[in-house]
Amino acid sequence: MTDPRPVTVFGPDFPFAYDDWIRHPAGLGSLPEEQKGQTVAIIGAGMSGMVAAFELMKLGLRPLIFESGRMGGRLRSEPFANSPESIAELGGMRFPESATAFNHYVDMLELQRRPFPNPLTEAAGTTVIDLSGEPLLARSMRDLPPLFQQVADAWSEALRDEVHFAELQQAIAERNVETIKSLWNALVLAWDDRTFYDFLATSRAFQRLSFRHREVFGQVGFGTGGWDSDFRNTMLEILRVVLTECDDRQHYIVGGAEQVPRGLWSVTPRCQHWPAGTSLRSLNGGATRAGVRSIRRLDHRTLRVGDQYGSHFDVQAVLATCQSWLLTTSIETDEQLFSQDLWMALDRTSYMQSSKTFVMVDRPFWKDIDAQTGEPCMSMTLTDRLTRGTYLFDNGDHQPGVICLSYTWMADALKMLPLPVDERADLALNALQKIYPKLNIRRHVIGNPISISWEADPNFLGAFKGALPGHYRYNRRMFTHFMQDALDPRQQGIFIAGDDVSWTPGWVEGAVQTALNAVWGISHHLGGSTTTTNPGPGDLFASLAPVDLDAIA
Repeated sequence: MTDPRPVTVFGPDFPFAYDDWIRHPAGLGSLPEEQKGQTVAIIGAGMSGMVAAFELMKLGLRPLIFESGRMGGRLRSEPFANSPESIAELGGMRFPESATAFNHYVDMLELQRRPFPNPLTEAAGTTVIDLSGEPLLARSMRDLPPLFQQVADAWSEALRDEVHFAELQQAIAERNVETIKSLWNALVLAWDDRTFYDFLATSRAFQRLSFRHREVFGQVGFGTGGWDSDFRNTMLEILRVVLTECDDRQHYIVGGAEQVPRGLWSVTPRCQHWPAGTSLRSLNGGATRAGVRSIRRLDHRTLRVGDQYGSHFDVQAVLATCQSWLLTTSIETDEQLFSQDLWMALDRTSYMQSSKTFVMVDRPFWKDIDAQTGEPCMSMTLTDRLTRGTYLFDNGDHQPGVICLSYTWMADALKMLPLPVDERADLALNALQKIYPKLNIRRHVIGNPISISWEADPNFLGAFKGALPGHYRYNRRMFTHFMQDALDPRQQGIFIAGDDVSWTPGWVEGAVQTALNAVWGISHHLGGSTTTTNPGPGDLFASLAPVDLDAIA
């Protein structure tokens, strides 16, 4: 008997096998000879921009990369000044095994992964859940009071009974497109206008329980921690996460996730047209261009990109991987380049706020055993206090450790927004002192704390999209924009990608998948084609397309 196939981020909205496409020996296609060597503009050097640039280079194009901030985007690994090997992961830090397209590039670059110390996992060792002033230490769910198991059971029951969870997840694992489309399209109709909290409050499983059960679910959640900051979002967004196991079996990248986009910048793959040893670095003269300030159409074939210093570049194709709001704020974008329906979708993107604060400590002291309890003196910590989630990163017994003191979202993140980094760290340490009154965490801290609020960064304006009820149509317009044959010619040649274009915002797999859509779209726009043995997302679009609610309303 063969083992069942693992769950991957295969749909459910657009069930195309991106991992198979990029691994296929036939490659992603080819371009007409006259197009090889053409320059295409890539706006943004985050994961989406770098994947697209890397694959377009392999096809024989010259990606010209523009970046207004720092290479890596929201894969931002900040080293502590007095210990460069100690990293604060300010953006993406945990990556599921199901993210198989992203993991393809991680493995290609031979980067090392380790299990992420999420709550109640073996990697965390012990977890402290501190709610209403009562800290509870546990290694697994079995160590917690019955209320927690009741919450977990109700969540599993609600998924089973309300959304055909087991059948749909099995279809995703087996890559059974017909079953996925049949089950998922019906859920889109049923849940597009309804929130995550609505799902909980109206499910039969949670209706049998008290408000306290829903409250605990919001504080502690499932998989990666509390989810009450997502209660306002459409339930479809949460379903995608749990169906594709984005919240399960997660790893971090040793040395920092920023190594992935930076690795794509320097690696020298085998390319069409370009000589051996070619890299994105060499094609860009060793550095990305400055940030983009304008995009406009010159004629039916040519787009002009202007950077912040007044230089202009004329190209046949542009890929914008920046967050969508920037196309209406910091980048002067010719209005005719997008339809008014797409402008509406771009402008209505709803971003989540997020804040993190890190400190470096002299050693992984949390492994010291409390003489009275016989347990580690500190643990991965979930709490209803302002820190919410505290994570511990062990770099070795005789090396500095790193503590993510606080990882917060939405209202909890906004509480930190006006505060300087030292005050954020002080507030977090004060909160943790109440949970661990016998432990002096401060005496282990060395160096300066590091913090971020993504909504305060002018290059991002938020952490990532959190789709609201009724936003499915907007998401579909953005995701399907790479299919351009039916567009007004004035709107062809400019493409969008990134995790806020994807169906899985906040997960780097969505950034990779939309980048690969754009690769197909740009190649197709320039007259390229794929092989019959390895068709791309556009070749199979008609049979895989996300359900069009307007067409069936």
